[in-house]
Amino acid sequence: MARDVQITFDCADPAALSAFWADALGYLLPDPPGDFISWDQALEAMGVPPERRNDASALEDPQGSGPRLFFQRVPEGKQAKNRVHVDVRAAPGLEGEARMAALEAEAERLVSRGATRLERHEPAPPLGAGHIVMTDPEGNEFCLD
Repeated sequence: MARDVQITFDCADPAALSAFWADALGYLLPDPPGDFISWDQALEAMGVPPERRNDASALEDPQGSGPRLFFQRVPEGKQAKNRVHVDVRAAPGLEGEARMAALEAEAERLVSRGATRLERHEPAPPLGAGHIVMTDPEGNEFCLD
């Protein structure tokens, strides 16, 4: 039986990091519960004090096929290289220079939104299609591929 998957990010600023990943992936914040118009209104009604309202955030794939992303505030900063990372499929169906041009365009777009570009790996047929290694605004590695 296949299971649903949630990917959790430990971070300093859940609202900001979830906004970056929403833009990067086309994901959306889930609607607030019940009849609440906003999450702030819902959290107020739940008795969550203002200083705790950025303790967590979540994103969902609007198509319902991708994993849920969850962002939780932690006191410590990132310590070392990720052992697991997200691969963002930014050039589906493309090969060679067309693929790398699409990856470069997406890398530029994400850098303008706070990402950092680390390195480009050229295509190396037959198995290596080429990719770009980046970090999100809090230093979590991901690849554009």
